[in-house]
Amino acid sequence: MTVAVTRERKRVWRAWYLYDWANSPFYSSVITVFGALYLSEIASADAKTNFTLNGDRACTDSSGASSTLQNCDVSLFGLHFPAGSLWGYLLSIATVTQVLVLPIAGAIADRSRHKRRILGGFAFLGAVASAAMFFIAGTNWEVGVWTFILANIGYGGALVVYYSFLVDIAEPDERDAVSSKGWAFGYLGGGLALAMQLGFFMGHEFFGVSEGLAIQICFLTSGIWWAVFTIPAVRALPQTHVPKSSARGLSVLTAGFKELKQTIKEARAYPLTLAFLGSYLVFTDGITTVVAVSAQYGKDELKYSTQVLIVTILVIQFLAYAGAMVHGAIAARIGAKKTILGSLVAWVVVLCFAFFIEAGQPLQFYAVAVGIGLVLGGTNALSRSLFGQMIPEGKDAQYFSLYVVGERGTSWLGPLLFAAVGQITGSFRYAIIALVIFFVLGFVFVWLVPVRRAIEAAGNRPPAVL
Repeated sequence: MTVAVTRERKRVWRAWYLYDWANSPFYSSVITVFGALYLSEIASADAKTNFTLNGDRACTDSSGASSTLQNCDVSLFGLHFPAGSLWGYLLSIATVTQVLVLPIAGAIADRSRHKRRILGGFAFLGAVASAAMFFIAGTNWEVGVWTFILANIGYGGALVVYYSFLVDIAEPDERDAVSSKGWAFGYLGGGLALAMQLGFFMGHEFFGVSEGLAIQICFLTSGIWWAVFTIPAVRALPQTHVPKSSARGLSVLTAGFKELKQTIKEARAYPLTLAFLGSYLVFTDGITTVVAVSAQYGKDELKYSTQVLIVTILVIQFLAYAGAMVHGAIAARIGAKKTILGSLVAWVVVLCFAFFIEAGQPLQFYAVAVGIGLVLGGTNALSRSLFGQMIPEGKDAQYFSLYVVGERGTSWLGPLLFAAVGQITGSFRYAIIALVIFFVLGFVFVWLVPVRRAIEAAGNRPPAVL
């Protein structure tokens, strides 16, 4: 049955898009750019201070020779490791924390009558923690560890509930377009915020602030952006979700744990849903890795300047908006599955082109950034909407928690392959081309999943075009 697209439904959709706009600077600015840049420097300064004061071997390599500042040791929870490794370890810790927390958040959201409040609660936790990273200064990198972990919990928890709203606000035939627009507005918001922050950072002397303080202000503004735009988004989202249980208070938490356990058992009754989820986890690991290592590839292998890398990041952000919109339009004509398959082929082409980029030719690097941007947002957006079709009624938040947790839980495979191949071959060119395996396998796995049968097996109505 077709539901009329009323003015009220469009208003709800715009509110849903707005939350993607709200949270994107945390990923584009805090995680992708400034966190990696700043926390390692703060940790290195702390290690240098300890080395100077204590005269120990914190800054020597295995042969006893003086090492670089990034290799100076810092300690956390009694463990010692090079300061340059802090960011990688911190990303891993944040991922493991999310894996433990998010399934419970999804179970509770499905049991509660107040999904809107849960979304807002996680969002404001993340926003406040992100803004609190402003206080990372001098040598107190430990502040960054705790605030970053809390911000990631808020970010992931809110995403689980946010994704589950897609099932509440859009009919099966509408979800591809709605999901694509949400993803597109997210990249547009993240790109706009990042452009303003990078302009401020690069012109920090004009504003009379140090480079470190400029980054701290970027952390603060990312949190403020997240909080400010979350308010109208959450207020406009409806309370259309009717839980399967009327549990309240502490009983909601208890029921959430029980429901999670039951969901894991029942998921085996939907093997096609799990098959698509597994397919998604394969190729999204490749996508995440390409985005994460593109700057390193440009800097270490192709020897490009920081200015070239910054332009590349902005190109990817803004073109991801157009790419998501185009993917949504194509999916409306040929279906989400075929569009995803075509997008995975495009990823392979982009990586092959990246392998042959000549050093000192930034236009070629920009061309790869254009390709990444055009396929980045659309692939993920359509995967989200298609997975949403395969979820049994009343289990939206729980299954999307598995979706987000699985995404986080496998995100270490691509970087591991990239690093290992780069170390073995001594070239990041072979490392970048090795990532093709994720997209080839993802293509095969998605192609083998009968998505119409998966949707029907979950008790849902397939869209007209699939």
